[in-house]
Amino acid sequence: MNTVSSARDWKYSSVSTVVPSSSSTRKKGLSASIRVSWTWRISVTLKYEIKKLIYVHLVIWLLLVAKMSVGHLRLLSHDQVAMPYQWEYPYLLSIVPSLLGLLSFPRNNISYLVLSMISMGLFSIAPLIYGSMEMFPAAQQLYRHGKAYRFLFGFSAVSVMYLVLVLVVQVHAWQLYYSKKLLDSWFTSTQEKKRK
Repeated sequence: MNTVSSARDWKYSSVSTVVPSSSSTRKKGLSASIRVSWTWRISVTLKYEIKKLIYVHLVIWLLLVAKMSVGHLRLLSHDQVAMPYQWEYPYLLSIVPSLLGLLSFPRNNISYLVLSMISMGLFSIAPLIYGSMEMFPAAQQLYRHGKAYRFLFGFSAVSVMYLVLVLVVQVHAWQLYYSKKLLDSWFTSTQEKKRK
């Protein structure tokens, strides 16, 4: 009977000690790898979306440079391509935030991404706000009296440039939104690395 009670005591004593089973450590490792793969997927998706927006911005920027150079070099008459508005000159610097954004992607460089977001406000959004105010009197005159003084291939330059403004504001707004989401995901992954 002593052997039975000693066997029973051994059985209960071994059960009472908590030893992590291999399945629970697998679950912890699995949840950590799922978290890592989830943040990685988010990062890749956001980078892809931002790159698309940067390429759209680059196309619009190249068209604006072409319009400005044709206007200044007088390759076409001013009846076809008007001289550039004043806001178009500082907007040429809007390529800087896009390049900084592209430079931040290979190594997930938070500093470049933050600089890109700050300079986007300075070099992209500020000239667009100024441009909308600069062109407003001409747009108001076109709306009230139907008179346009600047043309772009037969169309009113004010109308065309306001359409460009609307498109570019959307591109920059989405770019800022996705950059902020990407910055948050990079901070999250950085904090997880520090915890380990």
